[in-house]
Amino acid sequence: MPKLTLYHASPSRSSVALWMLEEIGEPYDIHLLNLSKGDQLKSEYLAINPMGKVPALKTGDVVITEVAAICAYLADEFPKAKLNVPVGDPRRGRYFKWLFFAPSVMEPAANDKVFPRKEAPRAAAIGYRDLDTVLDFVAKAVTPGPYLLGEHFTAADVVVGSLIRWGMLFGFVPKRTEFVDYTARFAERPAAKRAAAKDQELAAKAG
Repeated sequence: MPKLTLYHASPSRSSVALWMLEEIGEPYDIHLLNLSKGDQLKSEYLAINPMGKVPALKTGDVVITEVAAICAYLADEFPKAKLNVPVGDPRRGRYFKWLFFAPSVMEPAANDKVFPRKEAPRAAAIGYRDLDTVLDFVAKAVTPGPYLLGEHFTAADVVVGSLIRWGMLFGFVPKRTEFVDYTARFAERPAAKRAAAKDQELAAKAG
């Protein structure tokens, strides 16, 4: 198996990929970038990801970008961690729906809330709805839980859960009982704790 290397900035969206790597339990290296110093725009990193964004995951000669894609790849590539839903399981469609719901629906709706447009877009012109409507949908999905697919914690919870937790921290997601309970359930996972501690250590190192 080729070595896994995460191109990472602490804290950032790549913290989601860091948590996912801790969940799969495989060895990996971290290439730390300092966004405030513009490391993501230097030629060395643009050769890895021409978009100049983190995270990027390198495995052998293959580079994977975009948080949900990285988490989907790791879940399928390392099935022993049981963070995916295998081909043939009827729950796989619902798993993929939630895995990509965060970047394609939740995050755009959150950006509209945090950075409002001068004029609201027509609902038919975008692939999502306002943040309150989106969050109502998510709240129903995690009730009674404990996770998006019931008792099975998956990569979809890593992606969706990270955004919910991040949103509550910065105030654009309300601290509804459903979200507080949902995030509390996975905050105690050993991998989540390891990732959080590592992120703090890396953030201090980056200065």
